[in-house]
Amino acid sequence: MTRDISPLMRRVATDEFAAPQHTLADARAMATTAASLDRLAQHATSEPLTVLHDRRATAAALRALNEAWDETYFDVPAEATFDTEAAEAAFGGSDPLIDVQTHLVDAHKFHGELAKPLSGFLHTVDPQRWEGKLDGALLDAAAWAATVFGTSETSIAVLTSTPGVRNGNVLHNGQIAAVREVMDRYAGSGRLLSHTIVHPNIDGELAEMAQYAETLRPNGWKCYTLYGPPTRSCPKGGWFLDDPDVGFPFLDAVRALGPKLVATHKGLGGPIPNARVQAASPRDIGPAAAAYPDITFLVYHSGYEINPDGYESAYAGNDDGVDRLITSLRNSNIPCNSNVYAELGSTWFLMLRRPREAAHVMGKLLNSVGSQRIIWGTDSIWYGSPQPLIDAFRAFVIPDRMQEEFGYPAISAAMKEQMLSANAQRVYSIDDATMRAAGRDRDRTWIPEASRALLAAVDQAR
Repeated sequence: MTRDISPLMRRVATDEFAAPQHTLADARAMATTAASLDRLAQHATSEPLTVLHDRRATAAALRALNEAWDETYFDVPAEATFDTEAAEAAFGGSDPLIDVQTHLVDAHKFHGELAKPLSGFLHTVDPQRWEGKLDGALLDAAAWAATVFGTSETSIAVLTSTPGVRNGNVLHNGQIAAVREVMDRYAGSGRLLSHTIVHPNIDGELAEMAQYAETLRPNGWKCYTLYGPPTRSCPKGGWFLDDPDVGFPFLDAVRALGPKLVATHKGLGGPIPNARVQAASPRDIGPAAAAYPDITFLVYHSGYEINPDGYESAYAGNDDGVDRLITSLRNSNIPCNSNVYAELGSTWFLMLRRPREAAHVMGKLLNSVGSQRIIWGTDSIWYGSPQPLIDAFRAFVIPDRMQEEFGYPAISAAMKEQMLSANAQRVYSIDDATMRAAGRDRDRTWIPEASRALLAAVDQAR
């Protein structure tokens, strides 16, 4: 037997939620995948770990999920499980892929209390990979470049960070900008975009935005409404975008300074529905988007919550998960293809193993924000190589039965390529020349030399 199952079959979580227990369907899928990988390993010349990251292994895992859930959610031919060319054809795409959510850490900061939450989450995400004491070098700028760009077809990425003030974060705004400048030199201008993190409920941060705009030149502003001290609208901590004391002054500053793009963490507010962080709710997205129609709102995680005891289903107006985002948009009369975008980082990683839930979430998003307003993100480097996630997304379909029963549109290959590329190009104002250059350039020989410069830049910006 091969030691591992598949990168797509891990029991998963993040620092923001607990992992659900494996279901009977999970057990069936893992058993089927293991048997397929055993057969593949017997005929492969590579080591087992390489086999597990082979596209044929991805094909085996996805077909096993179809079998476990008694329906086709991933359109993958049987020959893709044993034939390399068939696997490449099943998962191939043509447009430059843009990942709008990637992370790295400053390894020198990754110790003590600062490292504790992230280390705990990584041990939960993948205990086989993150055994023992975690070395920050496994998450640093060199590892990030090798993982995001070296092990996947990602051509353009956005670097963001977790919430936290300068001395209390694993990567601060100045370091993000420094990484972008190095990437401009080695990978090509525009291949890395950046966020600047703002906590408008912390004294002094709004006043800093003008300087951030001038010196850091962000491609978008990132905020975590669930973070920080209490406000009048959130007595337990955090704030809302439609809060006249905090949210509106922040959006006024975004409007005045530009870029007029707000990426905000919404969803993934805790493992237990009735104990989730109040300010992680996307209930403020509709009112904020209506009040500021000239600002683009990129809803990171799409409001998704993982429920260990259940799954998202058809829209029912529930005060949970993606339904909260849809209700907020409906109540504020925000139509499809408007100024609200839904991002899939962590959301896709979690729900692809629950493909019926994935079909409901994607169907609801297609009907509420539109196919031109869903954007690809992965939350890498946390989850390792993003390529299996990309391949699974390309293969994903909403079954005909669910289209008829729930009114979901079919999700075509062209729509998925939009979500993987064109939609992010629009929202981040990436010019056509940069896209063409990224599409032509499949060379990654710049990574070793750039890695040394990236580590030095993070150190110098500390």
